[in-house]
Amino acid sequence: MSSFFIISIMTNDRPGIVDTLSGIIKDNQGNWLESRMTQLAGKFAGIVKVQITEQNVQGLESALNDLKQSGWVINTEYSNEHAEDSKANAKLSIIGNDRPGIVKDVAQSLSTLAVNVIELHTQFESAAMSAEPLFKTKARVHIPKSVDFDDVRDALEKLSNELMVEISII
Repeated sequence: MSSFFIISIMTNDRPGIVDTLSGIIKDNQGNWLESRMTQLAGKFAGIVKVQITEQNVQGLESALNDLKQSGWVINTEYSNEHAEDSKANAKLSIIGNDRPGIVKDVAQSLSTLAVNVIELHTQFESAAMSAEPLFKTKARVHIPKSVDFDDVRDALEKLSNELMVEISII
């Protein structure tokens, strides 16, 4: 019977991190299904969904523990069931002046409307003409059938007069 492992990792960024992790998964007969990985502030962080048979779980966990001994931060969660993930039905694109707490305010507005964030990417940059700090986010979300897309847009736009919100159906 197969298990599904979610492995989160963080370590100092350097070449070979994905090679090391994928080699451990392969050596333990795991199947790398999905991942999200990125480099931020000199660290490399990621999350991987792996399918593996129960008889190979202990070997995988042992190999991952060896990485912890060399400075990697690793967490694992596993399940014998293949839970259905929520499916995104909309994409959000938000751009506005950056300020402390903006991610919290956006998240709270979405949560209040029972909007589930499936995937979130945020970015900070300077505006081209003014060099003002600019907040940009792209998200894939699931908006319940009982919630109108315009209500989501209105709730987000109420956060700031300068916040531009675009919602597209997928």
